Amino acid sequence: MSEVRNAIAHARSIVVKIGSSAITDLENGLDHGRLDALVDALEHRMSAGSDVIVVSSGAVGAGIAPLGLRKRPSDLATKQAAASVGQLELAHAWGTSFRRYRRVVGQVLLTADDVSDRAHHANAQRTLDRLRALHAVAVVNENDTVATNELRFGDNDRLAALVAHLAGADALVLLSDVDGLYTGDPRRPGPDGRPAEMIDQVDGPEDLDGVIAGTGGSLGTGGMASKLAAARLASDSGVPVLLASASAAAAALDGASVGTVFAAREVRLSARKFWVRHAAQSHGSLVLDDGAIDAVCKRRRSLLSAGVTAAHGGFSIGDVVDLLDDAGRIRGRGVVAYDADDAACMIGRSTDVLPPDLRRPLIHADDLVIV
Repeated sequence: MSEVRNAIAHARSIVVKIGSSAITDLENGLDHGRLDALVDALEHRMSAGSDVIVVSSGAVGAGIAPLGLRKRPSDLATKQAAASVGQLELAHAWGTSFRRYRRVVGQVLLTADDVSDRAHHANAQRTLDRLRALHAVAVVNENDTVATNELRFGDNDRLAALVAHLAGADALVLLSDVDGLYTGDPRRPGPDGRPAEMIDQVDGPEDLDGVIAGTGGSLGTGGMASKLAAARLASDSGVPVLLASASAAAAALDGASVGTVFAAREVRLSARKFWVRHAAQSHGSLVLDDGAIDAVCKRRRSLLSAGVTAAHGGFSIGDVVDLLDDAGRIRGRGVVAYDADDAACMIGRSTDVLPPDLRRPLIHADDLVIV
């Protein structure tokens, strides 16, 4: 067994994401038999000593059948209506299933704003920590009934990766209807006529060269592309990831012997730098010249006003902004020390010619992350 699989198999705390297709179908809604089987596997892992947080998709899927809908809705209002019904169904199903093991379930509904806003971020973290301290099982889902298109995680794979870091988890397990990461669509031959091959372990971006990832199915909003993005997000922040089929949940949670694993970066990002890089909402952007790109991205220096060629957006002091190169590519993110009006007066000017109150860096090195 590889070191990565061993780390996941013996992780003290894990986040387990359950995909919509693993517990719902269009005709009957929630599949209680499959959900019970997943709870059995989760209970076995918890009984072995691990803390487990569940990120459960399926709210919209669970509401489709009771409302008499024939397919997953595409408009926001109907999605929210289905979620309002499905969240009750889903929470009750998880609670009933875990009650077989005399465990209490706590539902945690989050929006993207709860993670991007520092105060909400801290409150969510405290809630998850307290639920674990009280030996309750936290079941997390995106609050689809109130989330707008502008304030969505996009899919619960990304939510699970953010929760893994938020909770300080030692591993993330993504369970859905796919059994691992393949070089292409395993249902179809590749351009060379050969079938796609499963990738056992991803140690870095170079292992993903040539990999083709598709979008989601009829019940979910994710697909392999979102799972791959979530796995890279989590592993980049220092959390190893296992991607496997929900039907193999027992093997995945018992010994991490199935699916594809993603190695974590050696140094885990601090909570603040993770928030800046992955969770915070961007309120604008600064365009950097080549010299500033070199200083900030390669030498990890603070961003000075002389190296900025343009500023966009109505940001305020303490907001997160994107750092762009001349081609418009995002090269980093940072917390600005000035509002947009002051920044506009500083652009391209050397520090020594600015008024005394504007001589600090636009963004200090401690508040910068490289993308």
